[in-house]
Parts: sequence; C-alpha cells; structure tokens
Amino acid sequence: MAVDRRATLQRTCDVLVVGGGATGVSAAVTAARHGLSVCLIEKYGFCGGGAVAGLSGTICGLYEATDDVKAPPVKVVHGFVDEFIHLMEKVGGLAPPVRYGKTFTRVHDPLVWREAADELLQAADVEIFFHTTVTGVLLDGDRVVGVSAYCKEGVLDVRAATVIDASGDADIVAMAGFETFIGADGRVQNPTMIFRLLGVDVDRFQSHFGSDTIMPAAVTSLIQEAVESRKYDLPRSKIWLFPTTRPGELLCNCTRVVGSDGRELNPLYAADFTEAELAGRRQVREYARFFRDTLVGCEQSWVNDTAIQVGVRQTRQGLGTYVLRNDDVVHAAKFADGIARSPWPIELHSGQKPIVNWIKNDFYEIPFRCFVPVRGEGLLFAGRCLSAEHEAVASARVTAQCFSYGQAAGHAAALAVSGSIALRAIDGRKIREILNNEGAQLDD
Repeated sequence: MAVDRRATLQRTCDVLVVGGGATGVSAAVTAARHGLSVCLIEKYGFCGGGAVAGLSGTICGLYEATDDVKAPPVKVVHGFVDEFIHLMEKVGGLAPPVRYGKTFTRVHDPLVWREAADELLQAADVEIFFHTTVTGVLLDGDRVVGVSAYCKEGVLDVRAATVIDASGDADIVAMAGFETFIGADGRVQNPTMIFRLLGVDVDRFQSHFGSDTIMPAAVTSLIQEAVESRKYDLPRSKIWLFPTTRPGELLCNCTRVVGSDGRELNPLYAADFTEAELAGRRQVREYARFFRDTLVGCEQSWVNDTAIQVGVRQTRQGLGTYVLRNDDVVHAAKFADGIARSPWPIELHSGQKPIVNWIKNDFYEIPFRCFVPVRGEGLLFAGRCLSAEHEAVASARVTAQCFSYGQAAGHAAALAVSGSIALRAIDGRKIREILNNEGAQLDD
C-alpha cells in the first residue's frame, strides 16, 4: 500500500487558478484585483506555459491579416495583454512586430516573460505555488470545491469558491469526470520541439532570405533537396525562423514530431509524450546541422537552447455550453457574449507543409460560453483547452487570445464570488461590458 505520512497543507481562497500560462496569469491577477484571495498552482518553477516552457517565443494573434504587403500592423486585440506587453517592452524583452506571412507577430524573451508574470502576480498579492502538481479534484456532488496537489513539502489541499482550469489540458475538468473531448475523433495536432540558434549573422540571413519569418520557397526547396540526397532527416520542409530580442539569435519552429509508427503523438499519453521529447531533440540537432551547412548567415551557428518541454498544440478540451465552430472562424463570426477577438489564421500542422487559412482584414470573436462546462458547478476552464472544434482551436489557442480568456475568466470568478451567483448564470454580455470598461475595445 502506498503511503505518505507527511502532514497535509491546507489553504482556503476565493479563487484557485490551476496553470500559470498566459490564461492563468491573466485570470489570477484580474481576480485578485477585485480584492479576492487568489491561489495559483503551477507545475514548473515559473509561469509562461507554452510560451516559455514550450518556447513558442511569440505573442501571436494581435494583428489583422491582409494581402497588402505594405500595410502596417493593425492591432485588434487589447486589454490585459497590453499591460503585459508594456512590462516586457520596458526592459527590452519584446521585439517590434515582425512579418509572419500575411500578418505580424512579436517575439519575446522567455526570461523576461517569467519576470513580468512574477511582478504582476506579486503586486496583486496572489499566493503562488510553484513546483506543485494537481493530483485530484475535491468535489461536493457536481460542484468543484478545490483540489489536492503534490509538492515537495507534502500533500496540498486548496479549497476555493471558484476554480479556473488553465492547465491547457482540461485536467481539472477531466479529473472531475465532466465532459471533455480530444481533437478530431481523438487525433490531435502534433507537438513541436522549438529551439534557439545562436551565432547567426541575422543581417546576412535576412538580406538573403527576406524579413518574413515564414521561410520562402527557396528554403523549402533546399530542405527537400537535402532530404532527397539522404544527407539529412528533415521531416518538415516549410519552416519558421524568427529573429529574437538577442543579437545573433534565431528562434526556430521547424521540427515535426510524429511517432515511429507515423502517428500524431498525443502528449496526454505518457509514452507519446516521452517519445515526442526524444524525437524532438534528435530533430533539433539535424535541423541545426542543416542550417549550419546550408543557410546563408548560419555558418557559425550553434544550438543555444531547446524548449524545456516539447511544444504542445492540442490535447484534451473541455466541452462548453457552446463549441466554437470551424465556420465561426472562417466566416469571422461575432457574438453578443464575445469576450475575446482573434484575427489569427487556422494553422494545421500535419504533413511536410503546414496549412494556413487566413482571416483577412477581419477577426472573429470567442463567446464566454466556450469556457463554461456543460456540467459541473464552481468551475471555468480557459486557454487552449477551450470548447472548440479541431480546426477552430488551431486558431483560437494562441497567446494573445489566452490573455483575453484569462482576463474574462478572472472577472467572471469575481462576479460569482462577490455576487454569490453560479458561474453558469453569468451573462457573457456583462463580462464583455466589464472588459470594454477596462480597455478591451471589443465594440470599437
């Protein structure tokens, strides 16, 4: 029989947030600013989620897409993300907008991301539990009343009036036995091992290949020729390379991690997650060797760092009272209870060449109902585990939108606690109104 005879730590709070990515940080800070007691549980020793641990490295989803290559960036997402951006800009941790196909993105320093999150959480008096992993949910019937977690000190029990699942994998929803689903009939988008390359002559590199971070056809052809020659094993030919805030560095999003049997690996499964890490690191070395041997400006380059874990695009999602449809994204749908905007394209990462479906000169909205579980009380879920169809989540999961989701969830939690009302009784139009009053500009 397994035992742990250490004493159980106890906490009670108004709002518990599980997961310290963009969604979790935004939710925790927003709720705490209402004067509520807030706890945040994060499995790593820092916040950032996929943006930092997964080294995605960019704040995507801020700007409209357009066919006009001379058009300047048109920013359509505002709110908490603006405050976070300002903090990173102050210390040089966020690069100016760079071209990403038909839109723009911004590259951040992952160390500065962590420190910005630290500053905001501490200023809001959020109680943070780093290096802590949730192991179970505390239930009273169908009401989530807290969680049980593991840390080095022992078992941690946190009781809360409202719980926000910002785990990215709908862990709390699943632990409670509430309805979830996985991708398209269980198939998810493959993970990616992102890495940073130092020693690059970035000026020469951009002079030769251009300033678009989605590499041109010439690079795709070089990769295909290298594979055909059997000198390199490079499973993805359309790649993205981003100059960073640091001199001589490229952020490299180019690996395609699939199973040895050709399956799209699902990080929900221990064996798949492990295989993804092993395969990802092998691919990093192979792409780095190819860059050094082949790409102008990369002749003296070397791998500076890989992501702490393989980057996860999609796993398990909560089933909400509304499921964001693929058509909602493609046709730029708007909702009365829309609490976030997204101009980001649908990115499908399968095969050698990712498929990108652009939303041009427009954006769609994500309704509050995508974060309210169809069953269960005392719980919201938000982030990449939002209630959305397979293609829709391939757009809606990116960083700028996750900041917006967390801000909305934090306000909803405050309404529920302060007004003693059920989360599912909250009208998303009220959350939209509050967000607009905070500068989200959803009606502009």
